[in-house]
Parts: sequence; structure tokens; C-alpha cells
Amino acid sequence: MTPFTPTRKTIKGGPRQRAEVELNLIPLIDILSVMVAFLLVYTTNVEIVQNVKGVEIPQSTADLQPKVSVVVMITKDQVFVQNELVATIEEIRESRTAFIEPLRAVLERPMLVGTTATQVNVALASREITVLADKSVPYGVVKRVMATCTAASYGKISLAVIEKEKLIDAARLTKA
Repeated sequence: MTPFTPTRKTIKGGPRQRAEVELNLIPLIDILSVMVAFLLVYTTNVEIVQNVKGVEIPQSTADLQPKVSVVVMITKDQVFVQNELVATIEEIRESRTAFIEPLRAVLERPMLVGTTATQVNVALASREITVLADKSVPYGVVKRVMATCTAASYGKISLAVIEKEKLIDAARLTKA
């Protein structure tokens, strides 16, 4: 088969030639393989923390990533444990007790995060919890939530933050 096949005649009387077009898929496959490799490399180190549109997380320079744990989320007006509504900020501010009793009752439930009963009995003080709080929430509320977590036998409390971008030291770069 020739690359050009004749079609109908043109006005001048000569045959018009039409070229067959081939689609080369090799560059497309190369680009897709590079994209897949990029996504595999850079998505394996991402810690997924439950977030709601109403929570603006503060920034930090910490390098350690939190482990998977129970999540206490404090929005501007409500407190959730594993996406279950526990109390409102107004209820917490109005109560005069040192601990938030509805939060404590939820946190003391057994097997909150896929642990077995034997694991819970082995090390209550080594249980971990992550507090995800909006940066506009008053410190007194966050402090009472953390105190309630400690009272409910959670020994390791992490505060979820967004890692700040590290600034490059210009003096260090000029010496190198």
C-alpha cells in the first residue's frame, strides 16, 4: 500500500494526493510513565489527616510525622472525635469543670481505633491521640481538650499542624 492514495480530481484536472496519518503513541506512553513514577514517589510520604473545610490548621517547622491515631477535631464552634459530634465550644466555655465530660466519655470507649481488647489492656498510657484544632480556637479550650485526653488515659498527644516551608539561608549558599 502506498502512503498516498488518489482521491477525486481537482478543478485543474490532476489527481489530488492525500497522505495517511499515523499516530505515534511512544511519546505519550513515556510521559505517562514519568507521571506515574512521580506520583508514586511523592505520594507515599504523605500523612492523611481528616480535615474539614471549617478548620484552618496552624503551621509548624516540626519534621516528625504523626502516627495513625484517634483524632479530636476542634472547629470554630464544635468538637468532634473521629467525626462524631461531642460538644460545642459554647458548652465547653460555659462549663466550669477542669475536664470536658462528654469528650471524656467518648474517649474512654474501648477500641476507638481498630485495637483489640488485649492491646488496650497492655498499655493504656502509651495510647496516642491527635488534636486537630482551628488556629482561631482560644487556647483555654485547646488546653482543656488536651487535659481531658490525658485524663482519659492517652499518654501521647500530638497537635496537628501544617509544615512551614523552610527558608533557604542565602549566606550558606554563597559559601558553597
